[in-house]
Amino acid sequence: MRTIGLIGGMSWESTAEYYRLLNELTRDRLGGLHSAQLVLYSVDFATIERLQSEGRWTEAGDILAAAARSLEAAGAELLLICTNTMHKVADQVAAAVSVPLLHLADATASAVRAAGLRRVGLLGTAFTMEQDFYRGRLASGGLDVLVPGAESRALVHRVIYEELCVGVVREESRAAYRRVIEELVAAGAEGIVLGCTEIELLVRPEDSPVPVFPTARLHAEATLDAALHAEAALDAALDAGVTRREA
Repeated sequence: MRTIGLIGGMSWESTAEYYRLLNELTRDRLGGLHSAQLVLYSVDFATIERLQSEGRWTEAGDILAAAARSLEAAGAELLLICTNTMHKVADQVAAAVSVPLLHLADATASAVRAAGLRRVGLLGTAFTMEQDFYRGRLASGGLDVLVPGAESRALVHRVIYEELCVGVVREESRAAYRRVIEELVAAGAEGIVLGCTEIELLVRPEDSPVPVFPTARLHAEATLDAALHAEAALDAALDAGVTRREA
């Protein structure tokens, strides 16, 4: 098994989900007492959030790039950024290392296509829903991406930062998200991409009338495919959109 490097802490609530998922999936696939072979670099999210809100993305990317270099030095052979939003700086992070970075949006787009769907609604932070770095990546993967209206986007964003990132899960927020999902389905969404890893703490499959795509789980599953099947799976993943620094 290749050693997986996790760039986490954004927030640690979702990073804990990544750790749980990777270990549970490894146990399910290999059996017995097997667990994931990984190293974790967890950043201080308060610093990252401040840089996000101030639009200082290159500085935030520098922090994640330094984390990536530390993970490579610690033996990581495959890297993940354990958050959707910070994939805005994925190219910057990938350029800092010589090991591959598996892009979360590529794993998600592949799963949506495998389900036979094309038109999806996207929930996430305002950055993820409104900027092209993520929507464009899904679109380049063959998807038609819908986002909620401005008021609903503000609600989804607020719940992520004020509640889910600090471990607060409220039934009234779940009900509000259900209404946003219904809005997207009414607009033609065939599935819902949970494009913020913390949303998986709130929204369950039964909260949506159409399939939901939990991006942290999909990312973890794609990562184990690459980690467990060595060069053959890694080559396939690279063909599907893994980013690697040019030699």
